[in-house]
Amino acid sequence: MSAQPDTPRSHSPSSQSEIVLYTRPGCPYCFTLRAGLRRSGLTFGEINISDDPNAAAFVRSVANGNETVPTVVVGDVHMANPNARRVRAVAAPAGGSPVSKCRARFRRSSRTGDTP
Repeated sequence: MSAQPDTPRSHSPSSQSEIVLYTRPGCPYCFTLRAGLRRSGLTFGEINISDDPNAAAFVRSVANGNETVPTVVVGDVHMANPNARRVRAVAAPAGGSPVSKCRARFRRSSRTGDTP
């Protein structure tokens, strides 16, 4: 069993660098995004919109009335069904961890056989 990320108390991030994922159980896109963010070393909160009607209403408010998951919020930027690369790009200027950036570069170099 994997550990659940901390769930934020509000439906919008409290700081510019906080990443919040709105998900639903069994969502394959949510699973893929969650794995990509963890591989990148980014920390994030996660809210299950199936269990939280206020969270579902928030997602509808930023996704044209749809309950599109994953919906990701970074600061004041809302993204419906982004990939991990897009979330990293938005999070980095908002104060993303330099360690995360270093890990991503190392992984990229390791795959090609080059040294960092």
